[in-house]
Amino acid sequence: MTDQPQIYLVTPPEIDAGFADTLAAILDTHDIACLRLDLATRDEDRVIRAADALREVAHARDVPLVVTDHAGLVERLGLDGVHLTDPRGLRKLRTDWGGDPIIGAFCGASRHDGMGAGEAGADYVAFGPAGATTLGHGERADAELFAWWSQMIELPVVAEGALDPATIAALAPVADFIALGEEIWATDEPAAALARLIDAMG
Repeated sequence: MTDQPQIYLVTPPEIDAGFADTLAAILDTHDIACLRLDLATRDEDRVIRAADALREVAHARDVPLVVTDHAGLVERLGLDGVHLTDPRGLRKLRTDWGGDPIIGAFCGASRHDGMGAGEAGADYVAFGPAGATTLGHGERADAELFAWWSQMIELPVVAEGALDPATIAALAPVADFIALGEEIWATDEPAAALARLIDAMG
């Protein structure tokens, strides 16, 4: 655990040609620990073009870039790893890849799935949604889960989903990373929104 969580930035589900410049400005202003390419599209060409553009921006600033689920693109495109929304294939992927590429696992609000992912070789576990939302199953990864994890498990933990300043303030002492995406991209000034949420960590 660090005194203050690091910021894990998640792209919007759709990005345009100007996004790389917006991203560059944010990376130049804020200390970002990791960037996740998380597009809604399943069009391979669009994912590849986005990955190529964002890799240049991220790597120029020593920020690792991971991609959601498309493990087959990691080595091919020179990415740093993959974020799995379903961790069931994690063990085989870790065996095939060895220790180097980052493998993260989203585990919802399941302590059991988180521990399983850690045993299978994950580099981090993400729980969420950590904020209140009616989307999905309505199940929330509450602060108690993060507190237990940070006390019992050494593997880094990421808090993500429907985060607001109050939730971030509550999670700051018990999360290693705070993942922010739509929380900032849905605003008119993403950099300013990010600054406000970082301030909420205290």
